[in-house]
Amino acid sequence: MMKFGTGLLMTATGNNLMKWLKLSWLVIALAGVQLISTTAAKAQSKEEGAEDEGEVVTTLTPANKNAEFDKNAKYTFEVKNGTNTLQEGKVSYTVSTALGKVFHRDSLKVKIAKKSTEKYNFEVPGDGPGFYKVTFMINVTEYDDSTRRVFGVHPEKIEAKRDKPKDFDAFWENVKFELAKVKPKFKVTPMPKLDKDNRHVYLFEMQSLDDMTIRGWLTVPITKNPNKKFSVLLGLPGYQVALQPMMGTDDDLAIITLNVRGQGNSRGKVDTRRDEFIFYRVDNKNKYVMRGVIADCLRGIDFIFSRDDLKHDQILVSGGSMGGFLSLATAGLDKRVRLCSAQNPIFCDIRGLVGTVTWPINDIKKYVRTQPGLSLDKVLDNLDYYDAKNFAANITCSTIMGIGLLDPFAPPANEYAAFNNLKGEKRMMVFKDLGHEISTAYKNLEGRWMRDTFALF
Repeated sequence: MMKFGTGLLMTATGNNLMKWLKLSWLVIALAGVQLISTTAAKAQSKEEGAEDEGEVVTTLTPANKNAEFDKNAKYTFEVKNGTNTLQEGKVSYTVSTALGKVFHRDSLKVKIAKKSTEKYNFEVPGDGPGFYKVTFMINVTEYDDSTRRVFGVHPEKIEAKRDKPKDFDAFWENVKFELAKVKPKFKVTPMPKLDKDNRHVYLFEMQSLDDMTIRGWLTVPITKNPNKKFSVLLGLPGYQVALQPMMGTDDDLAIITLNVRGQGNSRGKVDTRRDEFIFYRVDNKNKYVMRGVIADCLRGIDFIFSRDDLKHDQILVSGGSMGGFLSLATAGLDKRVRLCSAQNPIFCDIRGLVGTVTWPINDIKKYVRTQPGLSLDKVLDNLDYYDAKNFAANITCSTIMGIGLLDPFAPPANEYAAFNNLKGEKRMMVFKDLGHEISTAYKNLEGRWMRDTFALF
């Protein structure tokens, strides 16, 4: 049995899990999130840590598997001297804030005899709840190297400095009101030439906010039972990713891949260059592209409810990067979502991104400089209405998140600012050595969690 929050998560059968694994690789690829498999990561680690004859090899190991601590971080720095020479010098480290300000450093003189191994334990201070960058360096007779990592201190206590706008909920209620006035005009077209893996493929289109035509793909298992209903995976897209029909061997699951406006086969009027999409009309919160993008996701839920062959009470929204952000936004605005899975979601605690990441902040700054009278402060005021942490505060369904501590676009402190706002059952899966990516361990969890929640045994 696996615990998830306060509830119990039963393990799915091996056969069903393998079905989900085959699907999960596609989900991650199409969502725009990189993937390193558990097996490959272990093989890479083994290769890096191998005792090569005549070389010095270092290994840095945190005392906590997630590199998250209650106070000071504890690390073991192991040095394997495979040479025939005594290695003398020092091992040192520096620790800095997320903004790169160094606030502590220390060093230790070392001697590693030939063909021997030494281990050195370090206690690295943090500076209250948050995440910190630590760089370990070794400088000895025949070897110089550095290892960069990130560790957290009481991440469960991380809070954003800015509350959501007082009219945040009213703003989005008005968006939903406007969306409801647009007749969806759902149209579903069979695509028999694309059928495979015992699945029918359908192209669907619908009208969304601003009377924009939005398209996506639906794949449904082929069955002889005309009354069979399917649970639903709604896959939301990564940044500028054109989603295609998603296959899979799970006979209980219908899969929808949605191309929001400006992406894939829903480009339409929003036909920007790749780098421009993120700041398209960001100078006006009522016209910003993400307002329509999120409305497209809500209309996707409407599409599910328009079909009698789909289970309306068994909807999982899932995505990575921008898709992770959209999953949180959709679950926060639409209580019809049963489960939410967000991997490396962008736009978490947006104000906290300034000075800590290059994308998307630098692209937004470049746009601001081209617009007379527009300031970054004004843009940030608008983006407060699109901050994932503010949507998270309204999510009541079960939610899982996966993050990499070395993520250059979605830093861990920002991710936790959103995660800590979640009110329902939740679980965070941390990958201490990964960047803007997750591993198969996360998708394994997601598959078991979905099948157990939806009773798909």
